[in-house]
Amino acid sequence: MAKKVGITETILRDAHQSLIATRMTTEEMLPIVAELDDIGYHSLEAWGGATFDSCLRFLNEDPWERLRRFKSVAKKTPLQMLFRGQNILGYRHYADDVVEYFVQKSIANGIDILRIFDALNDIRNFETAIKATKKEKGHVQAAVCYTISPVHSNRTFIDLAKRLEDMGADSICIKDMAGLLTPYVAYDLVKGMKENIKIPVQLHTHYTSGMASMTYLKAIEAGVDVVDCALSPFAMGTSQPPTEPLVATLKGTEYDTGISIEKLTHASEYFRPLREKYLNSGLLDTKVLGVDVNTLKYQVPGGMLSNLVSQLKQQGKEEKFEEVLKEIPAVRADFGYPPLVTPTSQIVGTQAVLNVLMGERYKMVSKESKALVKGEYGTTPVPIDPEFRKKIIGDEEPVTVRPADLLKPELDRLREEIKEYLESDEDVLSYALFDQVAVKYFEYRRAAKYKIEPSMVNMSSQIHPA
Repeated sequence: MAKKVGITETILRDAHQSLIATRMTTEEMLPIVAELDDIGYHSLEAWGGATFDSCLRFLNEDPWERLRRFKSVAKKTPLQMLFRGQNILGYRHYADDVVEYFVQKSIANGIDILRIFDALNDIRNFETAIKATKKEKGHVQAAVCYTISPVHSNRTFIDLAKRLEDMGADSICIKDMAGLLTPYVAYDLVKGMKENIKIPVQLHTHYTSGMASMTYLKAIEAGVDVVDCALSPFAMGTSQPPTEPLVATLKGTEYDTGISIEKLTHASEYFRPLREKYLNSGLLDTKVLGVDVNTLKYQVPGGMLSNLVSQLKQQGKEEKFEEVLKEIPAVRADFGYPPLVTPTSQIVGTQAVLNVLMGERYKMVSKESKALVKGEYGTTPVPIDPEFRKKIIGDEEPVTVRPADLLKPELDRLREEIKEYLESDEDVLSYALFDQVAVKYFEYRRAAKYKIEPSMVNMSSQIHPA
């Protein structure tokens, strides 16, 4: 049955993460948050993903303070974050006590909806985050990472969505991080999900392959409840489909969003000068704004493509780009066909680069590749060939349990390590995820507070997490 379609606005998180490496500052975004709050969106995606790392590493900002400031202004619209399951917002698995505390503090500081995903779609890596979110009365949006491979089909994703619903999810997100979902496949997938689960279905995609707006239209016809869009100054390319044209397209139809085009236009005008600023600085590279057909050919997300180019540039081997692109599907097959999303996209991409640059496949293997093959990230969609595993990890025993079951509680140790810097409860979480990066920020913060040079504030201190 047709109904009003909801829109999640991504300009405060994924849009600038996708186009300008998450460099928009809180001061740049805060003046428009009240206006965005008044538009009538389903939610504002404002936190999580790479925003946390970027705040600390590049912007000298406290990500928790950003969240609190957004929440102090956004009084009507739910704030949403992207949460990497047992990886939280980092790149490894964290102990359950860290995951639980991070969820608790995210909700206490203003998050309403947690979009929780796992790079391998391993159901076990959702467990702790889902239970913690339910305990804190947050909305669990469990995400199914969409991918294409010889072992993935719409049935795969529908079955996974059903299992996530049974685990307590309040809604399901089809997370198409590479823009691989074609319009008619999207229609069938959404229709299948709506027939098999009772909770709302949301669709997230990227414009990388050029199909995203058409994909949304077919998904809407199939009954999708909510779609992710970005205001036009930071839309398209490796970002999301633009909000304004979709709202205009649905206006007056049975799917009318009820959102005012005038309000959207006014909000877009605010971001235009920011787009120009980042274009002029070179941070917004025109390469990420076009349609990239290699996305469909190699199933590589846009952010991963730019990362590969950067790795090859550093080695002075840019001419090897095509060779690396061809190697990625081969590595992915060896690794059990993981969906390519953080952190698996970085692991597979880096290994493909190593294979090409070394002139011999797996002559050099990254520690992350070993961890993935060993099972430290979870179970891959296809079991890894035992002979190949032996080649990569030797006689080490593969991990067959839920990976986090092997981790001891971490919070007390982390608090002890970082006690000289602690100014808030949340600081220990910043340190848990980004240790040295967080310490550097804490030193900057202390220096700013007492108006002294950071070099005077124990800059030589070395804290090495166990």
